[in-house]
Amino acid sequence: MDRQANISFMLRLARALHSYGIPAHRLEDVLDSAARKLGLEGQFFSTPTSIFAAFGKQDEQHTFLLRVNPGDVDLGKLADLDAVAVRVLREGLAPVEGSAQIDAVIAAPPRYGQMLTTLAFGLASAAASRFLGGGAKEIALSATLGLLIGLLSLATGRWTGLGRVFEPLAAFTVTVLAVVFSFVFGAYAVSNATLAGLIVLMPGLTLTVAMIELSTQHLASGTARLSAAFVVFLGMGFGVAIGDTVTSRFFGAARLARAAVLPEWTMWLALVAMSLAFTVLLRAKPRDAGWIVVAGAIAFTGAKAGAAWFGGDLGVFVGALTVSVASRGYARLLDRPATITQVPGLLLLVPGSVGFRGLAALLDKQVISGVDTTFKMILTAVALVAGVLIANILAPLRREI
Repeated sequence: MDRQANISFMLRLARALHSYGIPAHRLEDVLDSAARKLGLEGQFFSTPTSIFAAFGKQDEQHTFLLRVNPGDVDLGKLADLDAVAVRVLREGLAPVEGSAQIDAVIAAPPRYGQMLTTLAFGLASAAASRFLGGGAKEIALSATLGLLIGLLSLATGRWTGLGRVFEPLAAFTVTVLAVVFSFVFGAYAVSNATLAGLIVLMPGLTLTVAMIELSTQHLASGTARLSAAFVVFLGMGFGVAIGDTVTSRFFGAARLARAAVLPEWTMWLALVAMSLAFTVLLRAKPRDAGWIVVAGAIAFTGAKAGAAWFGGDLGVFVGALTVSVASRGYARLLDRPATITQVPGLLLLVPGSVGFRGLAALLDKQVISGVDTTFKMILTAVALVAGVLIANILAPLRREI
């Protein structure tokens, strides 16, 4: 086999997988496995902004540095890359052809258009409002705020500078509008709409991945992701603080009311809505939408059962464990990456909203409440990571991605 063609395929695969959100521990495992199957001796090191790949014996290595940017999760393209890897590593497709197919995957246009993506922002915020105890008015206004965040995210694709202040600007916008809505549409639970409107921007998944990487001894990548999540929390907290100051000075105190209690069945409707929103926002293939809904239901049911049996914090552990084991069953049954169902399921459990509440309390000078809530976020993240890691032992996977 052509050694240079094999290395070229490996480098393309590494860059593409990193671009579409695969964490460091999985990326390095995939590259180690692929190198062995291609007859290469390789060592790999991944961080959120770079990949080092060294091929050959220790004294004769050729080392490559790939400078990369942290990518957003794209479940559809991860599935396509998995299919390419299967064809090369199992079915004998030439690495040169595999490299061409990887280039085609990268060049493919976004799976969903701007309008559908924006609607998914609104749908996710509406569902989050219900999960947070919102009533009909809170759900409607949260959906409006989510749509506005979706429109703002489209603008960041056109103006690079705007993307660097996206989270603080979004938090400021949502905070101001949530208060204004209380004067336009009447009193309601403003904090519910604010939190639900920002829910898609919470770095809960980044925090969870960082904790997993730290737990698996990928210290450089885990520390970098943890720092990135903390910076996003700070930026959003700053935006909320400025928004509160502006609204209190120009509009006065918001008109507050307790949210109306909705029937229990609406929680399941919100679960389906959130799962469908994640299908679009994570760019999964339409054929996987049903599986993602099932994964969400498993995570939600497991968390509720765990909370009833062991308490709220350990409920997250049970939810993460059940959805991770179920995702491995999905991978074995359909020969697809477990990530497709695992990531959306975990997103229903991640502690981003808890961390944001803790930061907001600290900014509001409620130190005891803020520290308590932040500690709860850390405990929730640890419980979630434990569930994922134990699932790896109970249901190990042996596949390309």
